[in-house]
Amino acid sequence: MKRIYTKLVLVAFSSVITLTSYAQLSVTAQAGGLKYLGDVGKHGNANFFSDMRIGYNLGVEYRIGKILGIGIDGMYGKLAGTDNDKTSHLNFQSTIMGGGLNVFAFFDKLGEKEKNVAPYIHAGFGYLMFDPYGDLRDKNGTAYNYWSDGSIRNLADLPANESTSVILKRDYDYETQLKDSLKNYARNTFYIPVGLGAKFKMGYRASLRVGATYNIALSDYIDNYKKGGNDSWASAYVGVNVHFGKKPKDAYSNVDFSAIDNSDSDGDGVKDISDMCLGTPKGVKVDSKGCPEDKDEDGVFDYQDKELTTKKGAKVDGNGVTIDEDALAKRQLEWDSLSTERSEGFNAAPSLSYLQNVEAKSKEVKAATGKTSKLPAEFAEADLNKDGEISASEITQTIDGFFEGANSFNVEKINRLIDYFFEQ
Repeated sequence: MKRIYTKLVLVAFSSVITLTSYAQLSVTAQAGGLKYLGDVGKHGNANFFSDMRIGYNLGVEYRIGKILGIGIDGMYGKLAGTDNDKTSHLNFQSTIMGGGLNVFAFFDKLGEKEKNVAPYIHAGFGYLMFDPYGDLRDKNGTAYNYWSDGSIRNLADLPANESTSVILKRDYDYETQLKDSLKNYARNTFYIPVGLGAKFKMGYRASLRVGATYNIALSDYIDNYKKGGNDSWASAYVGVNVHFGKKPKDAYSNVDFSAIDNSDSDGDGVKDISDMCLGTPKGVKVDSKGCPEDKDEDGVFDYQDKELTTKKGAKVDGNGVTIDEDALAKRQLEWDSLSTERSEGFNAAPSLSYLQNVEAKSKEVKAATGKTSKLPAEFAEADLNKDGEISASEITQTIDGFFEGANSFNVEKINRLIDYFFEQ
């Protein structure tokens, strides 16, 4: 038995060494309690956990995608059972050894981010070797005799033996191999494991495993007694899973942060990370902050300034030219006056020709003042030529489309469009 176990362990470790060169491969080592659930142990066993034994498991898993995985494992342990009432005084202990194939369903990688704690389930098919022994004699070789008063003695339970018998104590040394007197049964079988557990992530390469498995044997002889129905056992375990695959690249693994820190996209000699004026044209002289000179301090850089000697405090336009506030006020007054005039005139006598006249005057004012407006998104459908403005002809076409049901405008929206036409 020990030789077979040694060979199985060597095979398991050889498999680990051979297979760990592949991606998504991991090794799991577990230990836990085994509780036999067969025929022996059902009668008068006061402590449910008294027959629990230790078991060990070593397995290799291969992860397939986000959920599925397959694994092979080897296990070693002991199963035991004891009956202790007037109807039965059976007991056994069997060393078990075997292994099999399992299919796993993991739930740690569902969603965008891998979970630190997640459940998993598994089921499979395995092969088991067992060899039941019984504690039938004490250390001196004297057979146990169970008396009706609950004692164990060296003689049979007979009135004549009451005064001469000696009380014994079980030594729990399972010294006698158990056999069926009627059948020489096979001391091996297949079994079906079904279980569930939880993974607790401990860094990238390792995770803690905690779980339980119910194992159904395809034999009723693990305890040496066939009384109908196959034997089974449960196991509760804790273990560690270690992953040997390459660490996946993160989202920034291909980013050269050193190059970013030292980049100078506009080539002005100041790194982008410190450049307060990105996009400076080549050849323009800049200060330590990457900004071009502005000698007259009017807010317009010298290379863009069309008036390099603006008086301090004067208001300038986008070209750095001083603004004539009186002229600007006059133009604004003309614009406001025109706006009032055209609105009142259209309300009194709406017509296409009037709208065209307003459009022409509006263009003259825009040319003189440089004033423009941005077309609101709600009126984009009426901008048929896509020039960013609403013309007189586009007003009339939109109204026609309203009556024909060819656009999304209603009366209220058309009124807002006309108001915008006068204001643009």
